[in-house]
Amino acid sequence: MEVRTTRFGVIEIADDRVITFPKGLLGFAECRRYCLLEPGEDACFFWLQSLDDPGLAFVVTDPALFVQDFSVPIRQEQLDELGLASLTDAQVFIIVNKVDQQLTGNMQGPLVVNTLTRTGEQFVLAEKRWTTRHALVRIAPAAKAASA
Repeated sequence: MEVRTTRFGVIEIADDRVITFPKGLLGFAECRRYCLLEPGEDACFFWLQSLDDPGLAFVVTDPALFVQDFSVPIRQEQLDELGLASLTDAQVFIIVNKVDQQLTGNMQGPLVVNTLTRTGEQFVLAEKRWTTRHALVRIAPAAKAASA
């Protein structure tokens, strides 16, 4: 499938790489089809590119890479809705933002994807321990060019 994007131009993705969010994502209910773009083999950040809107893409990551004790409390009916027998067949992502010199993650709105059916849902966690701007990593300031 050929996909037009504003960031990456025209890209080719296999039909079996499409992730569907039947309810959309918060604030983007009309965009339901996405693909996960991996910038490299050892990447820990990925692009979740909308197939419905060429200008919509989110940086996402696996929260377990940054917060060891993070888990998504999913009720049985939510597992059933995603077609999951257990969370072992799921991948959890969080949307990443850059705030000043800090990368933050929306730990309060994780994305849970059934890796077998490639269907996902964004959950809203009620637990106040997690925020929408949870600090993940500090970015070193860019070195200033030496003047001659």
